[in-house]
Amino acid sequence: MFRLNDYPLALFLTAFLVLSLSVWTGARVLRRGKAPEGDIREDFGVVLAAVMTLLGLVIGFSFSMAISRYDQRKTLEGAEANAIGTEYLRAELLPAADAANVRALLIRYLDQRIAFHTARSWEDLGEIDAETARLQAELWSAVRAPAVAQPTPLAALAVAGMNDVLNAQSYTQAAWWNRIPRGAWMLMTVIAICANVLLGFMAKRVESERMLLLVMPLMVAVALAFIADIDSPRAGVIRVQPQNLLALAQSLRPR
Repeated sequence: MFRLNDYPLALFLTAFLVLSLSVWTGARVLRRGKAPEGDIREDFGVVLAAVMTLLGLVIGFSFSMAISRYDQRKTLEGAEANAIGTEYLRAELLPAADAANVRALLIRYLDQRIAFHTARSWEDLGEIDAETARLQAELWSAVRAPAVAQPTPLAALAVAGMNDVLNAQSYTQAAWWNRIPRGAWMLMTVIAICANVLLGFMAKRVESERMLLLVMPLMVAVALAFIADIDSPRAGVIRVQPQNLLALAQSLRPR
């Protein structure tokens, strides 16, 4: 499903255009060329200040949500690398042939987890998810068979470690699905449009303040694009880099 907030640059351009039109609507259409004066201007000034304050609060709240989700994705990336590394060591508790098989599968699985974090194309992501699910089934079978054949505490420890590996992937996927709700984006959009309409309506000299009136749409568009950049795991500039997974992959491969 297409989400404009998955494309921060497109969101910035769209928001700037819409908000600029909102200022123009307030300045040219609503007041019909005559600025409000006296008590009317004072009343509208109070309303504008209230709307601007509310817009700032909603943007700040959304920015906080985006940051917390970004931090969660970073934390879970490290936890997943730790789970894979721990299970790689616990594979020694299995019989030699099974241990070698589990370790080889874990290295291939690690490559898929790195690809998951670096993929930008939805088509590539579908292939990665399919390969990840297949490797997970193979990994579980690889530890289940020796554990069933020889149900020892050491084998149970290896099985528990593999369970942590599979759970870590589920937690990571859930965190990447956890985005700022659509309702929050709609609320920011509505309040931003209202604020810019009121700003244009309150302008004293539209012709001389034309460039100044574009400052507000520009700043709000930048803020929205920045939030979208942080909130979108696969688009934009600010993304979670699989540093822990890459470091683990480098340490596990023979030199």
